[in-house]
Amino acid sequence: MNHFARRTATFTAALGVGALLLTAGCSEDEAKENVDKAKGAVTSVLSTPSATASGEATASGSATATETATTSPGAEVEETKIPTQGGQEVTISGDIYEKYVEAGGAAGALGAPLEAQENGPGDGKYQDFAGGTIYSAKDGDAHIVWGEIRKAWEANGGANGKLGYPTSDEMDIPGGKESTFTGGTITWKDGQTTVTPK
Repeated sequence: MNHFARRTATFTAALGVGALLLTAGCSEDEAKENVDKAKGAVTSVLSTPSATASGEATASGSATATETATTSPGAEVEETKIPTQGGQEVTISGDIYEKYVEAGGAAGALGAPLEAQENGPGDGKYQDFAGGTIYSAKDGDAHIVWGEIRKAWEANGGANGKLGYPTSDEMDIPGGKESTFTGGTITWKDGQTTVTPK
């Protein structure tokens, strides 16, 4: 699903929820008017070349997240800016932003960003969050590394080590979790972490 389709699906879901909230306790005419207003607002946001939508997010306290989606012929950039408790506004963008949203954003297990996106080895990139880190190799997808698997990966050099960049998020296995990397696998099972190079 492309960026625009995901954004459209999100706005459509928001429209449905908004319509339900707007129509509760209203007469039939008031409910129809409120739904029409919500449709107009969503249509306006989706048809504007440069659109901004704001919403509340919670991570280690309250923070306001601003999502900006800019569309131009053949290109689309999505990002969110989240003010941290220290008052600094941190931007999350591109494929790291997509993975962050997929993981629940600031209200999810990753929580608030700790710092801006940084460059990794081999033209990759990464961004640290309160609950883990999202890494993306130059020609790869973004993946989350956290918990005991992250500790073992970093102890083995992280993206600079023989294991390299993650090629999967954590997957459930009987008794634990597993993540794959360009240079091997890390398994956390029954409280034990095992690093298996290729």
